[in-house]
Amino acid sequence: QSRYAGAMKSMTGYAAIDLDGRRWEMRGVNGRGLDLRFRLPEQPAGLEPLAREMLTKAVARGNVTLTLRLSASEGQGAALNADGFSAALDALATVQDGAQARGITLAPTSAAEVLAIRGVWEAQDAGTGLTLDGFRADLSDLLAAFDATRVSEGARLRDVLRDHVDQIANLTLEAEALAPDRATHMAETYRAAVARLTADVEDTRIVQEIATLAVKGDVTEEIDRLRTHVAAARDLLAAKGPVGRRLDFLTQEFNREANTLCSKAQMSELTRIGLDLKTVIDRLREQVQNVE
Repeated sequence: QSRYAGAMKSMTGYAAIDLDGRRWEMRGVNGRGLDLRFRLPEQPAGLEPLAREMLTKAVARGNVTLTLRLSASEGQGAALNADGFSAALDALATVQDGAQARGITLAPTSAAEVLAIRGVWEAQDAGTGLTLDGFRADLSDLLAAFDATRVSEGARLRDVLRDHVDQIANLTLEAEALAPDRATHMAETYRAAVARLTADVEDTRIVQEIATLAVKGDVTEEIDRLRTHVAAARDLLAAKGPVGRRLDFLTQEFNREANTLCSKAQMSELTRIGLDLKTVIDRLREQVQNVE
């Protein structure tokens, strides 16, 4: 269990460690689900299943690539190629015979020179020298380093998200404070429109129409839902474990209420607040895409 299990994490992260000829690297970027990719040696058997098991427990979502690179001496040896050795000796004998036939004396060929001829040696897989237990230990260290980078970025993300949610809360309060002025504004706008008509309209009818417009244009429910969503967002930002998906859904709910507020506004100041809300919510949504 990671010591960072309860922290907010970014899906973006990178870690690398070098251990006795082995270089481990892990990269993570944004993703809707969990996509694991491996670049590992074939031996020992069972490396990839073990890696998949460990990464699945440590990472909730994102596109993650795990790479193991071995040095030239780690996992590759050399063995004498009998056919290549014989071919090299035959070639040397042919050269010696041809030179003697023309009266040319060649210097003796040393064993080291013979062994340096291409094809005398062949590469041979010597394995990684790493057992599954050793692999588990390596990967545990790598995952700890990987988590540390994601938690560091996650802490910065949390602060940015909290700031956006606070802005939404403040704009919601501004919209709520406009309610009395907005009711007066809507009544005055309707009376002015009626006054431009040539036909007489009874005051009673005007009052009825103003009341109807007030009911249709009431934004109390939208403001109440915005406040509810703000509380839910703050709870998620304080929660432990992956919350990215739920925050993403919540941004959609925020945006729905902001759109409705704009459509009902009928007042320039409320329209301005609605547009400001949409701007902040869009910024919130962009940042939420980085959260695990």
